[in-house]
Amino acid sequence: MIIKTLSKSIREYKKQSLLTPFFVSCVVVLECLIPLVMAKLVDNMSSTSIQPILIYSITLVILAGLSLTSGIIAGRTAATASCGFAKNLRKDLYYKVQDFGFSEIDKFSSASLVTRLTTDVSNVQHAFQMIIRIAVRTPLMLIFSMVMSFTINWKIALIFLAILPILGVALFVIIFKAMPLFNKVFKKYDNLNNSIEENVQGIRVVKSYVREDYEQEKFDKSATEVRNNFVKAEKLVALNNPIMSFCIHSAIVLVCLIGSRLIVSSGATELTTGQLSSLLNYGIQILSSMMMLSMIFVMLSISAESAKRVSEVLNEKPELVSPEDGITKVKNGNVEFKNVSFKYQEKAENFALKNINLTIDSGQTLGILGGTGSSKTTLIQLISRLYDTTQGEVKVGGINVKDYDLTSLRNSVAVVLQKNVLFSGTIKENLRWGNKDATDEEIVRVCKLAQADDFIQGFPDKYDTLLDQGGTNVSGGQKQRLCIARALLKKPKILILDDSTSAVDTKTDALIRNAFEKEIPNTTKIIIAQRVSSIESADKIIVLDGGEIVEQGNHLELLKKNGIYADIYKTQTKLSGGKNNETK
Repeated sequence: MIIKTLSKSIREYKKQSLLTPFFVSCVVVLECLIPLVMAKLVDNMSSTSIQPILIYSITLVILAGLSLTSGIIAGRTAATASCGFAKNLRKDLYYKVQDFGFSEIDKFSSASLVTRLTTDVSNVQHAFQMIIRIAVRTPLMLIFSMVMSFTINWKIALIFLAILPILGVALFVIIFKAMPLFNKVFKKYDNLNNSIEENVQGIRVVKSYVREDYEQEKFDKSATEVRNNFVKAEKLVALNNPIMSFCIHSAIVLVCLIGSRLIVSSGATELTTGQLSSLLNYGIQILSSMMMLSMIFVMLSISAESAKRVSEVLNEKPELVSPEDGITKVKNGNVEFKNVSFKYQEKAENFALKNINLTIDSGQTLGILGGTGSSKTTLIQLISRLYDTTQGEVKVGGINVKDYDLTSLRNSVAVVLQKNVLFSGTIKENLRWGNKDATDEEIVRVCKLAQADDFIQGFPDKYDTLLDQGGTNVSGGQKQRLCIARALLKKPKILILDDSTSAVDTKTDALIRNAFEKEIPNTTKIIIAQRVSSIESADKIIVLDGGEIVEQGNHLELLKKNGIYADIYKTQTKLSGGKNNETK
């Protein structure tokens, strides 16, 4: 199953993958013929005629030249095939991850996916090159050399045959002991990458709290665990070479002793000097092949876990897929939740959302308020099918979201998430994520709506200003406004702001909301906020608590109920005094 999955990534490199074993086989045949010709040459050294010596010498040169040429071609085709295979494999993995929903990302973890795309693919690449080249050469060389040695003198060839089981047992024991240790290493790699990822992403927090020493200790612990597992495994694998060397030299000594005695006792009738030299060559080839075979097993043992981890990703079936002939046009921004309940995993005991019934007419503004963990973000993620409902259905434009083509649905829903993400590049390039064909005039227009144009014009390069990765060279409020502008470029039927104005002052927040009302009146707007002031003008407001809608109505209606919403409003009004500052 794993081999079948990975072999799909060979594609246009099938020709090179097949040519490599062919030319490797040619090398093996030629190298097995060379000792035979060499024996003839040695045996004719005592001849009075120079002609046989010249013939055998020229033959040796031709065979060596052909062997060299075949080896060079095999090396080139193997390199092309393995590098091309790795390129396709990374591409297939990357594209597969792009199709994953949040549940699949949560299952594998981002750190583990990075490891699989880098370290694991490299291991599989090396294994593939070894399989089409060395793994073909080694057994062929072993078999051909053994056959050739038996044709020369079967009695001496039995020495090689007797040593093979000893090497086989030693190899099996080493691999059996080392394999579990190599398997553990890759899990430790995931922990190591996770530590690095967290540290790099949260470097400002680390430095703010002066936790560098703690993070270094955590990294050292993960790195030490990787090292210890590798050391244990490599210690076992290191036993391979001395065992193999001992067997090879023992065999050579026995062949020399028995062969020389046989030459002397039989007067070179049963075995000639040339044949003895050939047997020594074949013996070295046989035992060297066994040594190479052991190395192949070790490398394949290491790569087997990587291959398994890569194929796990490739074979993962995303839960969220577009239906065949899915609807590609979203009529309007009407949103309806009908008896919706949701939990992140089927085995989970508790629902994150319970019995949600909610209708939002196209063009309306919905405000969502609730404490941390009340599943506000989870609720809006069901609209664009970042998750699927466990029970009930979500409708957009009167149609179940599961009936839409995923790309069409998500193009009609613009989401500005809590974690605002900008990419390295210019402001203009980042904004065109919303619409790659947007004109400069459209970009300026949406930036004015998002109250971003003023600060952009203050930069020396204006819209061509380069942003660092993650947008670290702009403030939190500026980043939020750029992300809002980017979402507006999609011209969505539904615009979702997930606490996306928390880092701007109340005045700017109000200007953004007013611009929305005037400029995009037909777009359904859903605003998740911690500040009541951000949603008090909404057509409808819901209060979530424990994954349930506990209050629903407009601002005045909810104040009259004197419930959770009213308490939050009174508390915030007293504490803020109507003021709020932009955070940076």
